[in-house]
Amino acid sequence: MDTTQDPAAAAASTNPAQGLAAIRALRTLADRLEEVQVRNARDQGWSWQAIADVLHVSRQAVHQKHARS
Repeated sequence: MDTTQDPAAAAASTNPAQGLAAIRALRTLADRLEEVQVRNARDQGWSWQAIADVLHVSRQAVHQKHARS
């Protein structure tokens, strides 16, 4: 199964190599999407605390991860 076609299904595969590769791909995608949306929120004037509240992380964590982007 190609993880680019349905990474969620591939992540549930009984083949560990396929499942782990799909999980890696999903994490990469989630990280990229988070980066885009944090930048979007900051561009719209959101505070680090407001972003952290939505992501259910600390303000320090989100700031440390995204402040330089």
